[in-house]
Amino acid sequence: MSGVFECLVADRPLRLQVGRFAQQANGAVYVQYGSTVVLVTACSSAEPREGIDFVPLTVDYEERLYAAGKIPGSFPRREGRPTEEAVITCRLIDRSLRPLFDKAFKYETQVIAMVLSVDQENDPDVCALIGASAALTLSDIPFAGPISAVHVGYINNTLVVNPTLLQTEDSLLDLIVASNKDSVVMVEANGKEVSEAIVVEAIKLGHQANQEVIRLQEEMRRVHGKAKREVEHKEPAAELSSEIASILDERLGRVLDEPLKQQREQGLASLKADILARLADAFAEAEIKSAYESQLRLAVRDRILRTRQHLDGRRPDELRPISCEVGILPRTHGSGLFVRGETQVLTITTLGSTKREQLLDGLGLEETKRFMHHYNFLPFSTGEVKRIGTTGRREIGHGALVERAISPVLPSEDDFPYTIRLVSEVLSSYGSTSMASACASTMSLMDAGVPVKAPVAGIAMGLVMGSDGQPVVLTDIVGMEDAYGDMDFKVAGTDKGLTALQLDIKLQSIDYEILARALGQARDARLEILNKMGSAISVSRSDLSPYAPRMYEMTIDPSKIGSVIGPGGRVIRSITDETKTTIDVRNDGTVLVGSASAEAAQKAMKIIEDLTKDVEQGQVYTGKVTRLFNFGAMVEILPGKEGLVHISELADYHVPQVEDVVKAGDEVTVKVIGIDNSGRINLSRKAVLEGLSRLPGAQVRDSSAPGHGRNRPDRPYGRGEQRDNRDNRSR
Repeated sequence: MSGVFECLVADRPLRLQVGRFAQQANGAVYVQYGSTVVLVTACSSAEPREGIDFVPLTVDYEERLYAAGKIPGSFPRREGRPTEEAVITCRLIDRSLRPLFDKAFKYETQVIAMVLSVDQENDPDVCALIGASAALTLSDIPFAGPISAVHVGYINNTLVVNPTLLQTEDSLLDLIVASNKDSVVMVEANGKEVSEAIVVEAIKLGHQANQEVIRLQEEMRRVHGKAKREVEHKEPAAELSSEIASILDERLGRVLDEPLKQQREQGLASLKADILARLADAFAEAEIKSAYESQLRLAVRDRILRTRQHLDGRRPDELRPISCEVGILPRTHGSGLFVRGETQVLTITTLGSTKREQLLDGLGLEETKRFMHHYNFLPFSTGEVKRIGTTGRREIGHGALVERAISPVLPSEDDFPYTIRLVSEVLSSYGSTSMASACASTMSLMDAGVPVKAPVAGIAMGLVMGSDGQPVVLTDIVGMEDAYGDMDFKVAGTDKGLTALQLDIKLQSIDYEILARALGQARDARLEILNKMGSAISVSRSDLSPYAPRMYEMTIDPSKIGSVIGPGGRVIRSITDETKTTIDVRNDGTVLVGSASAEAAQKAMKIIEDLTKDVEQGQVYTGKVTRLFNFGAMVEILPGKEGLVHISELADYHVPQVEDVVKAGDEVTVKVIGIDNSGRINLSRKAVLEGLSRLPGAQVRDSSAPGHGRNRPDRPYGRGEQRDNRDNRSR
């Protein structure tokens, strides 16, 4: 049985349709908002997956380019690997759903969101998230939903729910809020130095806007929902938990007091092995491991709540030691090293011409991207041995978060006509490498001479909530505090305001007061980090690296662009091949020439200038002879522009044969003596020679002129002899 449920969101109808599509899925919902349509399905396996300690949830976001009326640009003309935007949306949905699954649910679960239509006004990402919640809510899969999500913008000093994609370009904030009936479950945002107060108000507004969609899903569940599966909870034996707790009470404190990560991990591994050895005769290994993990989590949380400190003894708002360096690598365009505790990130800047922009083959409005940040996390950064494969979703997501944090402070393309690529290499990991990457990226850009508007720093905040409702908000969390805590809140910005944030929580709900407190602590930490970064480099370098290309700008008549490009790009390719430069030609006639060599750039600009220059009557040009005829010679005076020197105009004496004076490849100086209605150019070498003869000591750049090794043919006496004498005088 099918059904349609509608409500208004930001004065536009949101429509959920069930029972019409994908009937074999556990749950399926067709979501339409404006003319954006997403079909979302949820399926779960019939048998549980044994031997795992996590919820086996997978989220896939499938972009179909037909949704925007596009044909894929790849060779096979079909969609391939997910785009970066698709991966980010997958993570967005996953991070919103995962806290609402029972950890004891071990059945493989897959949510697939397939974008069928986009109007490029309403973003399909929130449609996909709403559809995912609705599909799970309808299904028999245990899920503590429903949830909803909206975008919140800040336009003309007003918070706006679900601004269109065009409106978002003028917004100071683009914040996505996912929430259930009671509280926020996920937040992601990028901003243009907005205040913490505006962000908190935007989160509140988003949560309120979500309530109508949540009520709609509850009504849909009442009419069409399936009975939920039972989740089997296997509680460890009380005796086992008691045994492990006593061992941890005795030894865990000493292990956690170890100053270095590897020492702590070795101590924990030894402790775990000892517990397994002691209890192996009485309990199953899997049961011991599960109980150990539960008791370790309780012990870590108890220590934080009891001491009101970090595990390593720091105050809740205290940062680990920080060091910063720039100019680490000698031949790169810029580099920055940021170290915070045992977290170490090296970021490298590379500058290129605007032709190196990334081409986007997606569903959004943008077709190119001039700024890229790539994040790499190799196994040595955690002291592990792993297979190195393709870039994972985590790496793509962390890279995109830093990219959003840095973008607002970059100069415009008009002010800085370069493509910018940052690569962050995580060298050592123990707590928020993404925010360390934001710090290292800023320093690397400044080291490269990129005129950033302000430096950006970031920090990760954590939370441990006590059973009495009293929270401990932690600044600069480390691995165990993240793993066993209740929140991972990444916050980045300048000294003026926020540029990016990402909130993931493991609680069913979180109070606004706690969010505001975390943002306040994050601001204090950010200012302290910016001060540390400033001791290494406070402003962008005034000059680019000598190994970076220089961009030179010139303007040509837009109607002459075809002369520079040439048929099939042949002309512009020949210029770049000859001069080893990059050339970007814009529709308004702006030409950008890039090269590390000023001489090569000037050569390319001279060629372009000649290509677009108009031939003027009466002007003198030096060109090459391209072809010979019995009646004259063709001379190329400007690139692609030839004129005829009639045999009578080749010299200031009688010329019996053209070959007696010039040959193909000769360089000659000629004067334009006529341009007919068809644009044909008539040239004269004789006019140049006669004009020079009147100037004592004048010389002409002409390989066929006297003194360039070519002998004139014998001539009759009389007037010819007089001309010889005149030529001698001109020499």
